[in-house]
Amino acid sequence: MAEHGGCCPPMDLFRSEPMHLVQIIIPIESAHFTASYLGDIGLIQFKDLNAEKSPFQRTYAGQIKRCGEMARKLRYFKEQMSKAGFTPTVKIEAKTDISLDDLEVKLGDLEAELIEINANSEKLQRGYNELVEYKLVLQKAGEFFKAAQTSAVAQHREAASDQGPEESLETPLLTDQVEKNVFLVFFSGERAKTKILKICEAFGANRYPFAEDLGKQEQSITEASGKISEIKTTIDAGLLHRGNLLQTIGEEYERWNLLVRREKSIYHTLNMLSIDVTKKCLVAEGWSPIYATEQIQDALERATIDSNSQVGAIFQVLHTKELPPTFFRTNKFTDSFQTIVDAYGVAKYQEANPGVFTIVTFPFLFAVMFGDWGHGICLLLATSVLIFKEKKYSTQKLGDIMEMTFGGRYVILLMSLFSIYTGLIYNEFFSVPFELFSPSAYVCRDAACSEATTIGLIKGRDTYPFGVDPAWHGSRSELPFLNSLKMKMSILLGVAQMNLGIIMSFFNALYFGNAVNIWFQFIPQMIFLNGLFGYLSLLIIVKWCTGSQADLYHVMIYMFLSPTDDLGENQLFANQKTVQLVLLLLSLIAVPWMLLPKPFILKAQHNRTHQGQSYTPLEGEDESLQVETNHDTHDHEEFEFSEVFVHQLIHTIEFVLGAVSNTASYLRLWALSLAHSELSVVFYEKVLLLAWGYNNILILIVGILVFIFATVGVLLVMETLSAFLHALRLHWVEFQNKFYEGDGYKFHPFSFALLGDEDE
Repeated sequence: MAEHGGCCPPMDLFRSEPMHLVQIIIPIESAHFTASYLGDIGLIQFKDLNAEKSPFQRTYAGQIKRCGEMARKLRYFKEQMSKAGFTPTVKIEAKTDISLDDLEVKLGDLEAELIEINANSEKLQRGYNELVEYKLVLQKAGEFFKAAQTSAVAQHREAASDQGPEESLETPLLTDQVEKNVFLVFFSGERAKTKILKICEAFGANRYPFAEDLGKQEQSITEASGKISEIKTTIDAGLLHRGNLLQTIGEEYERWNLLVRREKSIYHTLNMLSIDVTKKCLVAEGWSPIYATEQIQDALERATIDSNSQVGAIFQVLHTKELPPTFFRTNKFTDSFQTIVDAYGVAKYQEANPGVFTIVTFPFLFAVMFGDWGHGICLLLATSVLIFKEKKYSTQKLGDIMEMTFGGRYVILLMSLFSIYTGLIYNEFFSVPFELFSPSAYVCRDAACSEATTIGLIKGRDTYPFGVDPAWHGSRSELPFLNSLKMKMSILLGVAQMNLGIIMSFFNALYFGNAVNIWFQFIPQMIFLNGLFGYLSLLIIVKWCTGSQADLYHVMIYMFLSPTDDLGENQLFANQKTVQLVLLLLSLIAVPWMLLPKPFILKAQHNRTHQGQSYTPLEGEDESLQVETNHDTHDHEEFEFSEVFVHQLIHTIEFVLGAVSNTASYLRLWALSLAHSELSVVFYEKVLLLAWGYNNILILIVGILVFIFATVGVLLVMETLSAFLHALRLHWVEFQNKFYEGDGYKFHPFSFALLGDEDE
C-alpha cells in the first residue's frame, strides 16, 4: 500500500508501523457515513465482534442481500454485453450521485426490460426458423413432385429424398446452424400413418402440410416468404433496441458496479460491529497505525456533520496484550521485494524485516549465478518494456505467468543491472570475453609462439583493472582458476550474509529487551560461526593477498583431526596453530553455552515473577505490545521446563549442523555460475561458430536461429528461473532462519482502494 496523506511519518521498512487497538462508538444514524469515510482512508482493520452469529442473524443481513441481488443483475448485464460483443466503457469522471435505492429500482427495470426483449427475440426467432424450414420443405418437395410428374414414374412405396443442407440463411440471434434433411414418406393405411407419426415425434421431425396443386404450392411459398420478411424486419428492430439498451448499460456499468461493491463492503463491515442494548449505537474495535489517529478522527467528525447526527462518535485507545498485525508501508518498487519475504512468512509485529536487505542481496546473489552482461542487457530490455507500459498492463487482465512477471518487474530490473555488473567482472558477453577496460595483462612470450590463447603467455603489462583478464578465457587453466575464484567467493558471501542474520537477531533481542537472547544466543552463535567459517574466510583473504600455495582443505580438516600438529607449508601467518586451538576451544564452549543456561534462566525468571502471585498486575501500553522473540513464554500457571529444554536442544543442534550445511549451501552460487558459463560456451562454440565454419549461408541462418532460441529458451528463461529459485532458497533458509520468526499476520484494512484487487 502506498503512503497515505501528507501527515504520515517517513516510510520505515525495517520495523512495522506502530499499531494500537482502538474502540469507536458510533451513533446508529451516522454508521453508514462513518464506514464509508473510514473505507476511503483505508487505515483501520476491524475485528469481528459478532463471530458467534451466523450471517443471517446480523444487523445488516437484509442490506447485504439487496446488494447481492443487485450484483447478480449486474453480472447478468455483463454476460449479455459479452454475448453481444459490447465492452463496458470506463468513464474518467465517475459520478456517485445516485442512491442505492434508486439504483435498485433502475436495475430491476432494466433487467425486466432486457428479459422481455430476449424472450420476444427468442419467440420471433423460433417463428422465423419454422417459416424458413417450411419454405424449404415446400421448395424441395415441390421439386421432387415436378421431377416425378415429368418422368411419369409412379411412386407407391416409401421413398426418401435426401437433400443437401439448408440454404445459407442468416439467423440473427442463433449462432449455431443446424443441418436438416427434407424427406417425404409415402404410405397406405391408417396404421402405417400412426406408426410414421410416432416415429417422427420420437426423432423430433417437424411435419408440414403440403398441397398437391402446383398453384397452391407457389402461393404457400409466396406467403411464407412474405412472413419471413416481416419477422426479419421485426427481429432487426428488436436487435437494434437491445443493442441501444446494452450500450446505455455499458456506459454506466462500471459506476454502478463500483457503487454496489462499495455498499456491500460497508454493510459487511457494519455487520462486524456489535450493537449496544439501547440499539442506538454501534461499537467497533480494530487495529490502526498510530500515525493514522488524526485522519480517523477527522473522518468521524465529517461523518457526524454529514449525517446530521446530534451525537458524535467516541474514539478511544484500548490497552491489550494481543499481538497487533504487521503493516509495512510499501511503494510499487519495494512491494515486490516485500512479497518475496511475506511468501515465507509475515513478520511478527515490529521484528526486524529482512525485506530491507533483500532489496540489495536478492538481485546480487541472483547475479552471482547469472553473471553475463549480454544476458543481463537482454533481461534489462525485457523488463524495460514492462516498466514503460506499466500503466497499460496494470489495468489489463494478464495470464498467470505474465502477471507474476509484471508484478516482479522491479525485482527483474535490479536482477538485470546486477547481472550486467557481475558479467563485467566475469568478463562474459554471451560467453565471449572483451578487452573493455584495457588490453590483456598477458602477452606472447616471443613472436613465434603458437596458440597464444593457450600456451606461451607471460605477464607483460599491468594487471587488468576490472574483472577477469580476457586471456584466461579459452586457456587450459581457465576452469581451475575460475572454479577456485567463484568457490571461495561463494563462501565469503555466504559467511557475510549469515553473520548479518545473526547480527539482526541481536537487534531484535535489544529492541524487545531480551537480554537472555543476547548473552546466550547471539554471542555463542557469533563465536561458533566465526570460530570455524569466519576463520576460513580470513584464510581465503590472506591466501589471496599473499599468493600462498597453502591447501585450505588440509588446514580446516586437520584443525579438527590433529589440532596440535605443525602446519608446515600450509602455515599462512605467525602463531596460526595457537589461533586455531583458541578458536576450536571457543567453538566447543559455544555449544553448551547455547544449550544449557537459557532454559534454567527462563525457569528462574518465571518462578521469580509469579512466586506467591495469584493475579498479575496490569501492564502499560508500551509493555503490553512487547512480545518475546522466542516461544519459551507459556501460560502463567505452568512452566514446562522439559518442553523449553527440548526446544533449546533442537535449536542448538539445528544451528550447529546448519552452520556447516548452510555454508556448503552457498556453494550453489559457484555451481550455477559455472553451469551458466559453460552452457553459454556450448551454445556459442558448438552452434554459432560451427555454423559459421561451413561457409554456407543457409547453414549460418539455421545456426543463428538455433543459437537465438537456445539462448532465449534455456539461458534467459530456464536459467533465470533456476537462479531466482536458488537465490530465494538462500534468503529463506540460510539467511532468514538466523533471526526471522515470520509468524505474524498481515494488516488488512477496510479500504475501498483494495476492492479492485478482489475477484468479483
